[in-house]
Amino acid sequence: MSASKDDKQAKTHIDQAKLNDEQAQANNNLAKPINAKAENKDRLSILVVSGRSGSGKTSVLNILEDLGYYSIDNLPLSLLPDAAQKLVCDSGIKRIALGVDIRTPRADLSNFAETHDALKQRYGEDAVTVVYVTAQEETLVARFNATRRIHPLMVQDTKGLENTAYNLPAAIEREIQLLQPIFKHADVKIDTTMLNIHQLKERLRDYVGVDNQIVINLLSFGFKYGSPIDADFVFDVRILPNPHWNPTLRAATGLDAEVAEFFADYPEVAEMTEDIAKFLNRWLPDFLHNNRHTVTVAIGCTGGKHRSVFITKHLQDKLTVSLPEGLTVAAKHREKHRW
Repeated sequence: MSASKDDKQAKTHIDQAKLNDEQAQANNNLAKPINAKAENKDRLSILVVSGRSGSGKTSVLNILEDLGYYSIDNLPLSLLPDAAQKLVCDSGIKRIALGVDIRTPRADLSNFAETHDALKQRYGEDAVTVVYVTAQEETLVARFNATRRIHPLMVQDTKGLENTAYNLPAAIEREIQLLQPIFKHADVKIDTTMLNIHQLKERLRDYVGVDNQIVINLLSFGFKYGSPIDADFVFDVRILPNPHWNPTLRAATGLDAEVAEFFADYPEVAEMTEDIAKFLNRWLPDFLHNNRHTVTVAIGCTGGKHRSVFITKHLQDKLTVSLPEGLTVAAKHREKHRW
């Protein structure tokens, strides 16, 4: 009995050593993007993201979403080709990240090579990339202990995926074996042992060939309906003259020409718009160096129909011209459904 146990432990250590060697070799060869197509948003990029529980797969998917990918997590492997086709053909989505983990049916894991081939045949060799996320065992144990999360293989499975409940070290070792079919086909292997979340973001930007970008979301709103809780900056423009009190303008909005003519008679409107633009021009580029991908700038008036809408639209025009290349400026009007 003891000899058999020792043999099994020795084999596990050999498998782990081989895994670590392959990961190290792969990481040394990843100075360039995943593939050239990722640098062109018009080219198709399908990333299959998998890896060990606790290694950061979910964080990777979230970061990829920030980088412009449409992300879906915890898909059964057998559904990958159809899910990709639905997104590509029906919705025209070009950048897709599909997350797969140990919870997928075991037969799907065993047949990953077939699924992988089906994806490449359907969408092309260069369009499909397998990303495998891992970390050293000691790090995984520490992360599970710190978060008090339960490894999926520590729970007795009622669906027949795994008929044994393991302790944490055994679950981690068992997962290595079960994910081998995916690991063998991985184009990119990311070891997160020594990475914090900001370093992981930088690594992924390099891998997928995406430059640092910020999307500036300009949002008009009405204070009477509540302030947006997710805004990074909030500017109150209720001090400005209000077209609402002009009966001929009450039904109009800040997007209409007659409201623009009204504001043209008040130099403080242009001055406030210019002052806000100067502030944003000065500080928004600095967010590029702080691992930020989106910044929400909220402009509020009383009802969110005239003053805030007008200034939001003109700020978009100004910032689109003045901000550095790579920053996208979008404008939304939260109270539009109330107009």
